[in-house]
Amino acid sequence: MTTHTTLQFKRVWFITGATRGLGALMAKAALADGNAVVATGRNASAIVERLGESPALLAVPLDVTDEAQVRAAVDAAIDRFGRIDVLINNAGFGLLAAVEESSDSEVRRIYETNVFGLLSVTRAVLPTMRKQRSGHIINLSSIVGYQAAAGVGVYSSTKFAVEGITEALHAELKPLGIHATMIEPGFFRTDFLDASSLAVGADVIDDYAESSGKLRELAVVINHNQPGDPERLATAVVALVDAKTPPLRLPLGTDTLKAIAGKNAYVATETEAWKTLSASTDFPAE
Repeated sequence: MTTHTTLQFKRVWFITGATRGLGALMAKAALADGNAVVATGRNASAIVERLGESPALLAVPLDVTDEAQVRAAVDAAIDRFGRIDVLINNAGFGLLAAVEESSDSEVRRIYETNVFGLLSVTRAVLPTMRKQRSGHIINLSSIVGYQAAAGVGVYSSTKFAVEGITEALHAELKPLGIHATMIEPGFFRTDFLDASSLAVGADVIDDYAESSGKLRELAVVINHNQPGDPERLATAVVALVDAKTPPLRLPLGTDTLKAIAGKNAYVATETEAWKTLSASTDFPAE
């Protein structure tokens, strides 16, 4: 039975991974901006405890790797608010390990959440947005989703996948009036480097001490000392949603801006150096 609320809201947001961290802060900012929020996470009661009871808030238990839960959460959102205008695919976690140090089970687990979970939620929400001929899908990538780094190769690869998926969605959905954006946060002062959000590979190989090992050491030093302000990130996401023509890619943080500029310069230099060999593989012009 449909029980759409009669209250009017600016938009209806659906956020995954909203129990804590950036997800919770984005939910809080969206509510303060006059939106309704379907905040999902593995612990729905913790969401209500953090954000408070409100007619604008629907807290729903959701493990994004469980397709039945995904469908139930989307159905609950439509039943309560009648539509979904913004999807924030935020659920995910990190893996700190060199590629060789990453076990098969660790790799499969992170892909199940960061990639397959994102796809599952997106597929569940898109029929509603297509019917509306409007909506905005915002996928959380990362600074290492644009420039991979030693020590987080597998995590980087999941974010590279998110970037590819988002670029394709942008092209597929634009004719339908639906936007797709990837957010690329740098290092923000959240709990992401804590054990609750970051898995650390158990198999340490000494040969990687000067590469991935350095990042293991750095993670301890910068935890809760990161340069990015997570509340300002949440405010920026509200501004993104309000934008008339939102971008495909939104870097957040001066560290991400620096990383993008550095990689672009490196790619341009390397491409120029190797362009003769690159161009030699075409069939000869007739």
